[in-house]
Amino acid sequence: MNSHEIEYKLYGDDMQFVEIELDPNESAIAEAGGMMMMEDGIEMETIFGDGAKGGQSGFLGKLVGAGKRILTGESLFMTVFTNSGAGKKHVSFAAPYPGKIIPIDLSELGGKVVCQKEAFLCAAKGVSVGIDFQKKLGTGFFGGEGFIMQKLEGDGLAFLHAGGSIYKKELQPGELLRVDTGCLVAMTKEVDYNIEYVGKIKSAFFGGEGLFYATVRGPGTVWIQSLPFSRLADRIFASAPSAGGRSTGEGSILGGIGDFLNGDD
Repeated sequence: MNSHEIEYKLYGDDMQFVEIELDPNESAIAEAGGMMMMEDGIEMETIFGDGAKGGQSGFLGKLVGAGKRILTGESLFMTVFTNSGAGKKHVSFAAPYPGKIIPIDLSELGGKVVCQKEAFLCAAKGVSVGIDFQKKLGTGFFGGEGFIMQKLEGDGLAFLHAGGSIYKKELQPGELLRVDTGCLVAMTKEVDYNIEYVGKIKSAFFGGEGLFYATVRGPGTVWIQSLPFSRLADRIFASAPSAGGRSTGEGSILGGIGDFLNGDD
């Protein structure tokens, strides 16, 4: 194997974190700010790109790899956590918002998984974190994740994070599934991914589901989330107090009565 052979354990339910066990000289990579805790003996180093083996060598190669990460909206740098001690050590990475952590063994999935650009949490060192260009213009302009998605390549373990509950679907050859563009988390490389117009003007403007949806066609595996972060953020923003300090969300009528009784204008 090119990737380090790490072991892991998941904790929690709605706000999960993953604990990775590292043997001496083994390493894990993660996005900056993802670490929750680590034991004594683990060294942390910030690097350009992902530090994957077999990639371009030298400073220029690392700079090109890091520059590609910027296109996905990620940081220029990644963090490597290495066990420099004599025994087994542990480092933990926390989910950024309520949802589930998805362990993915790339060696069992053809060596490549395409995912949303913000889904990656951490991985064994040796896993390449890059960009995956969608060839179809419809996918690029209306796919919800932009023209570029993230790809994970290699033969090691990687961990994704998604919101709400996660549904793993095994698509048979030719089987088609229509998915809200924000709910599609990841898919194996065999899956044919495209964007389609809902078809009816009334449904598009008054149905509340948007103008486009994603279509995924088998064979392959897809992971779908029940609560995209964008949907969660919209609900929080809609329920947040207005600039005057009053809530614009639920209970607005009772809130208005309360303001009247309190003497507010």
